[in-house]
Amino acid sequence: MKPMKRLSRLVPHLREANLGFIVGLIVVLALSAPAHAAGRVECRTVKSRILQDNVRYCALLPDSYDADKTRRYPVLYYLHGLGGNESELVDSGAWNIVERLRETGRIGDFLIVTPDADTSFYINSYDGKVRYEDFFIREFIPAIERRYRAEGTRVGRGIGGISMGGYGALHLAFKYPQLFAAVSAQSPALYKRVPQRIVAAANQHAEEMNMNGIFGDPVDQRFWIRNTPFTLAKLHAARLKHLKIYFDCGDQDRYGFDQGARELDALLTSLQVPHEFHIYPGGHDWIFFAQHLPASLEFQSRALKQ
Repeated sequence: MKPMKRLSRLVPHLREANLGFIVGLIVVLALSAPAHAAGRVECRTVKSRILQDNVRYCALLPDSYDADKTRRYPVLYYLHGLGGNESELVDSGAWNIVERLRETGRIGDFLIVTPDADTSFYINSYDGKVRYEDFFIREFIPAIERRYRAEGTRVGRGIGGISMGGYGALHLAFKYPQLFAAVSAQSPALYKRVPQRIVAAANQHAEEMNMNGIFGDPVDQRFWIRNTPFTLAKLHAARLKHLKIYFDCGDQDRYGFDQGARELDALLTSLQVPHEFHIYPGGHDWIFFAQHLPASLEFQSRALKQ
């Protein structure tokens, strides 16, 4: 996605975690590979007027999608982490985990759609040059639900993701709760305020870190705060009570996202917003992501009544 290559890498080492995620999921394939992986993956593009580019995505389709041409399906929009792309779940082997969960009856049949978002954090950039959030809401969701036999309603639409994608999922679901029945986030990139050490590093190494757009150059704390799930939860607390919410994090997350997760849990509790939250043993790495991906998918399946 050409315009998005200018975006920042706010936490550059998350790319290492994402690579580890991919390697780790490949390792667990021996335990998770289904006996009959009958579903299929379709990777295409959506032409975007807003981004002035073609945006890649992959759609993970259950075997029943081709078998029953009249059935309509819920859709889970699954957002990749920093350093990932639209084929993350496919290339990593996570598709085999999905198939195993379906084969054993732990999840039902729903579409999983994974868009490429580069390093956008799934929001509109500070300078307004890359409006990924507008693209996702106004163009991407409608395009996907026209192309595939989607239910096309709030009750049949979920959103989830890991790390940067977890941040994006919470941001979008909390800002547009009328569009989603459920949100799930693993190790979401949560800070109430960007830590000064990250701001200083970003400003000092702006050119090599490509910090020129997403959260401001230099990083604008007010812009960050305005876009956080914390702020959005306060603004839309009443409507969030109708949104099914799940998030988890490792107790040894190397970026301190476990603290942010605990703070979001406390905030939602104070706002009396129902949610499911877990701190598990583990870090911000492939072991944690692979181990708890099934719980996130099972949550979505229950929320989407599948």
